Amino acid sequence: VGMLLLPVQPGHVIRAGMKSIMFAPLAFSLAFITPLAAQNADGAKPPAAAEETADRTAIEPTRGWDPGDWNLEDSEFTPEAGWVFGKLDNGLRYIIRRNDRPEGTGLVRMEIAAGSIDERDGERGYAHYVEHMAFNGSTNVPEGEMVKLLERLGLAFGADTNASTSFDRTQYRLNLPKNDLELLDTALMLMRETVSELNFDEEAVQREKGVILSERRVRNNYLLKNIVDSLEFAFPGSLVSQRLPIGTVETLESANSDKLRAFWEREYVPADTVLVVVGDFDPATVEATITERFGDWEARTSPDQPDAGPVDPDYAGKTDIYLDPALTESIALIRHEPYVERPDTIEERRKSLLRRVGSQILGRRFQRLQRSEDPPFRGVNISNSKFFEAARSTQLSVSTEEGAWERGLQTAIDEYRRVLTYGVTEAEIAEQVSNGRNALENAVANAATRGNGQFVSRAFDMARGEGVPDSPAERLARFEATVPEITPAAVLEAMREDFIGLDNPLIRFAGKTAPEGGTEALRAAVQAAFAREIAPPEDTDTVEFAYTNFGTPGEIVEDARTENLGIRKIRFANGTMLNLKPTEIADDRISIRIAIDGGRMLRGKDDPLAVELANLLTSGGLGKHSRDELQSILAGRSVGGSFGAGAEVFSASRGTTPRDFRLQLQLMAAYLSDPGYRPEGLGPWRKGLDDFFARLGRTPGSAYGEGIGPILSDGDPRFTRQPIEAYRELDYDGLRTTISERLENGAIEIGIVGDFDEDQAIRHVAETFGALPQRENEFRAYDNGRRDRTFTDKRGLHILTHEGEADQAMIRMIWPTDDNKDWEQTSRFTLLSRVVRLKLTEKLREELGQTYSPSASSNQSSIYRDYGTFSVGASVDVKQLDATKAALVATIEGLIATAPDDDLMQRARQPILESVENRLKSNGGWAGLVDRAQSKPEDIERYLTAIDRYKAITGKDLQELARAYLNPEQAVEIRVVPSQTTE
Repeated sequence: VGMLLLPVQPGHVIRAGMKSIMFAPLAFSLAFITPLAAQNADGAKPPAAAEETADRTAIEPTRGWDPGDWNLEDSEFTPEAGWVFGKLDNGLRYIIRRNDRPEGTGLVRMEIAAGSIDERDGERGYAHYVEHMAFNGSTNVPEGEMVKLLERLGLAFGADTNASTSFDRTQYRLNLPKNDLELLDTALMLMRETVSELNFDEEAVQREKGVILSERRVRNNYLLKNIVDSLEFAFPGSLVSQRLPIGTVETLESANSDKLRAFWEREYVPADTVLVVVGDFDPATVEATITERFGDWEARTSPDQPDAGPVDPDYAGKTDIYLDPALTESIALIRHEPYVERPDTIEERRKSLLRRVGSQILGRRFQRLQRSEDPPFRGVNISNSKFFEAARSTQLSVSTEEGAWERGLQTAIDEYRRVLTYGVTEAEIAEQVSNGRNALENAVANAATRGNGQFVSRAFDMARGEGVPDSPAERLARFEATVPEITPAAVLEAMREDFIGLDNPLIRFAGKTAPEGGTEALRAAVQAAFAREIAPPEDTDTVEFAYTNFGTPGEIVEDARTENLGIRKIRFANGTMLNLKPTEIADDRISIRIAIDGGRMLRGKDDPLAVELANLLTSGGLGKHSRDELQSILAGRSVGGSFGAGAEVFSASRGTTPRDFRLQLQLMAAYLSDPGYRPEGLGPWRKGLDDFFARLGRTPGSAYGEGIGPILSDGDPRFTRQPIEAYRELDYDGLRTTISERLENGAIEIGIVGDFDEDQAIRHVAETFGALPQRENEFRAYDNGRRDRTFTDKRGLHILTHEGEADQAMIRMIWPTDDNKDWEQTSRFTLLSRVVRLKLTEKLREELGQTYSPSASSNQSSIYRDYGTFSVGASVDVKQLDATKAALVATIEGLIATAPDDDLMQRARQPILESVENRLKSNGGWAGLVDRAQSKPEDIERYLTAIDRYKAITGKDLQELARAYLNPEQAVEIRVVPSQTTE
C-alpha cells in the first residue's frame, strides 16, 4: 500500500543500454520487439486471423459501449467482443470482462481520477494519505479489520491487496484467488467503503502519519532527488514539479481528520470513479453486484482536474548541472511544444506505426553502437511523449562512464541527425516489420488464453480515453494493410513530423562531478555536435543462421511418466534428461528451462568470482555470429538467448511459440556448444563498474546488502563483495577456462511446458541436445566443501554505515535455523514468518506508526547443508532504533510465551493455501516442477503434500519452533546508521 508513481505518459521512447535516470517523468516504455529468428520449423504456418475465434467458451458480444462515456467520441474503432460497459445514474462507470486465465481467479480494480495535482497548496501529499486511510476504518469495517478480513479470505497484504497514487489518479487493487461470489461481493463492498464510508478517525490519522513519513523517508534518496530536480528544471512553475505524490513534511505533519476528509469528499465522486472487474465471473452477476453496491452512492459535482503545467514552448537555452556522488553521468537535451490531441483514428494509428518503426530502427542503431568493446555510452534514451495535456516534449539523454559525456553525446547526436537527414534503409524496415508481424501473429494465436492482467491494462486504456482495444486479429489485418506503405520516405516523413527540433535545447547534466568548463562547455559541446558533418548510414548484410545441424539425433533409452502429475520423463543415450508437460493454459506459448551442472558450485573461497561473468555469456554471441548479427539474422521470430549461474546449475530459460520451438532449441544448443566469448560482450559491463561501485552504500538497503554476507559468514569470500580491481581483471578467457568442461560434459536436464506436441518436442530435442557428445548422467554432489556455509558465532550488535540521508536507518535481527530437507519444519518456518510479519505490521505500523514496511522472512537453503536464516526488521528513523528493537523483541517473546490464536493462524495460512492451489494454473507454476522432475523428484511430492502440511500446523507448533530457534539473546543484530552518526 502506498506506492508512489511518477508521471508516465504515452509516447515513443528509444532506448539502448541501461535505463538513464535523467528525466524519468517523460519516459514511457515502448516495448521493443527484438526477438531472434531464422527458419520456420516443420513448415508451420503463421496463425491466421480467423484462428482467433477458436476460444474454449463462446465470447459474448460487447454490450453497453458508448464512446461518449469514455471520452472516445473521435475513435473510429469499436471494442472487440466480450467486453461489458456500464454507467450508473450517479456517473460511476464500470468495465467487465469474463476471462478464465488463470482459471477460477479475478482482478478487481478501482481508479479515482484524483492524484497529487488535485491537491491545494496546504494539501500536498493528501491524495496518498487518503489512499492509506482507506485501510484504516469505515462505516462497516472497523479500523484495522479491512486487511484482516481479506487475509482470512486468502489475499496477502501487499501482494493481493494494494493501492497506488500518482499525479492524476489513485488506484485500489484486489487480486481474488478464487471466483467465489461472496469474495467478489466482499471486494466490491470494500471498494464502496473506500469511496464513501471512510471514518478518518483522528487517532488513526495520527498513527498513519508515522507510516507515511516513514515511507517518505525511505524513498527520499539520490534517485528521487534527481527526479525532483529534473522536473523543476524542465518544467519550471508547473504544478507537477510542485506536487510529488509523497507531499512535504510540513503538509503531512499538519494533516488531521478534517483536512483529509475535506480532500476525500471533494475528489472522491462517482463521476470520477471507474471500476474494472476481469476474471472467471458471469458478467451479468458482476454488473448486478456493482449496481447493488454503488447504485445509492450519491452523485456530486466532479471538480475539474487542474492543468499539470503550465509549460512554456519557448522555454529554451537554459543549462543545469546537478551533482550527487551516486549518480550515473548523464546529459539530456529537451525541447517542448504545445500539446497536440491525437484522435484514435485509422489514419493516426497508421502514422503511429510509421513513427514506431522509425523509432525502433534508431534504437537498433544505438544498440549496435553500445554493443562494442569500447562503447561510446552506457545508454541512450530518446523520447517523444506528452506531459499530461500540458505539452509534448522531445528528449535526448545519454548516460556515460565518468568523464565521457562529450564523446557519448556527440555519437548519439550524430546518429539522431543521421536518421533525420538520410532516413532509414529497406533492410532496416524489413527487420522491424518482421518483428512487428511476429508480435501480432503471436497475439492472435494467444487471443483465446490471454491473462487477466492484459485485459485490465486494455480496460484502463479505454477508461483514460487513450484508445479503443480492438481485437488482435483486427490489429494484424490493419498492420498487413499498412505494410506496403512502410517505405523509407514515409518513415522519414513521420519521424521528422514527430520529433521536436533540438535547436537551442534545455541542457541538463547530472553526475558525480561537474564537467570541466561548466555550463558553457556543455552548450558549446552541443552546438559543435549539431554542426558536425555526418555521413549516410552503411548497409549491413544479413547471413544465414549457422546452427541447424548438431549431428545424429539422439536415441531414447528411458521413457516414463509420473503417475501423479503426468510429467513425461525421457533420457537420451548421451545422458540428456528431458521432462515434458503439455498444457492448455496458454495457446501458442511454450516455456523451456534448461539446467546444466555447475553454477556457483564451481567457485571456491580462493576464486569467489569464478563464474561472475556467466550471466554475460550470451552477450559474447556465438562462434559464428555476434550477438548483434543474431538479432538481425533471426528477426521476426520468438526466440532468444539466455544463460546464468544459479547456486548449483547453469540455467537457460526462454518462452517461445510452436512454430519457433525448433529454432529456440537450436539457439540454446548453439550457446551451449559454441559460445562466442567475443570481447564486445563485456564492453558495456566494464563501462558500468565504476558507477556500480560508486552507488554501493548510498542507501541503508544497499549498505545492508553489502555488509550482511561477510558478517554472517565470517568474511567467507563467496558471500563478500570483492574489490573493484578483482572485477576489472575478469575476462571471457577466465570464464571459458572455468565453465567449458561443464558445458561440454555436465549433466543436463530440460523441462518443457505449454502448447506443444510431445512427439515433435522429443524429435526437436533429439536433434539438438540429444545429438551432442556424451554427458554425465547425474548432477554432481559437490561434497568437496562447496556446500558448506557457516553462520557466525559473533552474535549481538553489528553496526553498518550508509551514505544516505541523516535520518534513515535500518535494523535487522537474524537467527540461524536449518536447511530445507525437513519438509514439515520448512513449512512451519514459512508459516511462522507470515505470523511474525502480521504481528509486526500490527505493532510497528498500525499501533506505533513507526515504519512503512516491517519484514519477517525464513530462508532455508536447499544448497548449503544445515544452513538457514530467520530474520525480522524494519526501516525506521535513526532516532527510533531502540524503540523498534524493543518492539521486535516483544513480538518474538510474545510468540514464545503465547501460541498464536486461530484467527492469526487463519490470516497467515489462507494466502499460502490459495497460492498453492493456484500454482498449476500457469505455465510458470508447472515449469518449477517439470524442470528438475528427474534429478529432484522429491520437489513434486513436496508440492503435492504441501496443503495437508500447512493445514496440520497448529499455533502450538509455531510457538515451539520460536522457542527452539528465536531466542532474542542469540540473534545477530544489524543496525545500519548514517555515516554521520557516532552511535
